[in-house]
Amino acid sequence: MAVVTMRELLESGVHFGHQTRRWNPKMKRFIFTERNGIYIIDLLQSLSYIDRAYEFVKETVAHGGSVLFVGTKKQAQEAIAEQATRVGMPYVNQRWLGGMLTNFSTVHKRLQRLKELEEINFEDVAGSGMTKKELLVLQREKDKLERTLGGIRDMQRVPSAVWIVDTKKEHIAVGEARKLRIPVVAILDTNCDPDEVDYKIPGNDDAIRSVTLLTRVIADAVAEGLIARAGAATGDTKVEPGADQPLADWERELLEGEKAAKAEAAKSEAAKTEEAKVDEPQQAGAAEAEAGEKPAEASAAEGDKA
Repeated sequence: MAVVTMRELLESGVHFGHQTRRWNPKMKRFIFTERNGIYIIDLLQSLSYIDRAYEFVKETVAHGGSVLFVGTKKQAQEAIAEQATRVGMPYVNQRWLGGMLTNFSTVHKRLQRLKELEEINFEDVAGSGMTKKELLVLQREKDKLERTLGGIRDMQRVPSAVWIVDTKKEHIAVGEARKLRIPVVAILDTNCDPDEVDYKIPGNDDAIRSVTLLTRVIADAVAEGLIARAGAATGDTKVEPGADQPLADWERELLEGEKAAKAEAAKSEAAKTEEAKVDEPQQAGAAEAEAGEKPAEASAAEGDKA
C-alpha cells in the first residue's frame, strides 16, 4: 500500500512551487512545468522520494533512534507540535536557538533548569519562602524556557535524524545537523538547495495543508518504527542487537572492512582445510609403501645372518 496517494498530494497543493523569479536552479530536475508564473513540482518524483524518506525514518526509529521535528514558520507550528507529540518525538516550533544541536550540553542544562522551575508552586507564596516579585521573575523565566525548549524537554541526546519544514528559514538548524552529520529529511520547495538535504521530498513548504500532510507522513513512519521496535523487544521482529541508531559513515566503513577481513580469513581457512584433505591420501600411500619396504629389509637381514 502506498504511503500517500497522488490525489492526496494534489488536494493538499503539494505540487505548487514558488514564482519563477524565486527559484534555485538546482531544483530544475524536480520541476514538471511552469504555469501562470509559478513552477509546478513533479509529483511522480515526490511520491518516490516520500517512499525513501518514509523507509529511512521507519528504520531509524525501529533501531532505537529519534527524530527531531523542526518548523518555526506559522504554517508549520501547529502541525509540527501535533504530529511530534502524537508519536512522542521532540520538536521545535518556536525559535531555533543557536547551538541547540552543536552545543547540546548547555541546552541540556537549561532543560534541567526548566524542570526545577516546574516543581515550584507559584500560587503558594507563603510556603515558597520567596517574595511575590521573586516568584514573578521565576514564573517569567519558566514561561520563556517553556516556550523555546518545551518541545525538547525530554530529549536526552542529539537526535538520530531531523525533519525540517522550509530549509531556507531553518538554515541554522540545517547547518548544525550537517556539521554533526545528522541526516536531514526535509520538504524541498523550488527555492531550496537540494544539496543540503539527505532525504528530500520535493513539495510545497508554504501551504498549511501541504505541510500538515507531509509532516503526518513522517510521523506515521515514526509510529511504524516504534511498533517494529516494540515487536523486536518482545522477540516478534528481528533487529540487529546493539544497533540503537543508524551507523555513521566511518562506522559503516569500519564495520564493512571488518566483515571483509573476516570473510577473507574464513576463505583462507577453508583453502587450508581443502589442502589438508588432498594431502591425506598421499600421506597414507607413502606410509603403506614405507611399511612394505620394512619387511623386505628384515628378510634380507635374516638371510645375511644365516
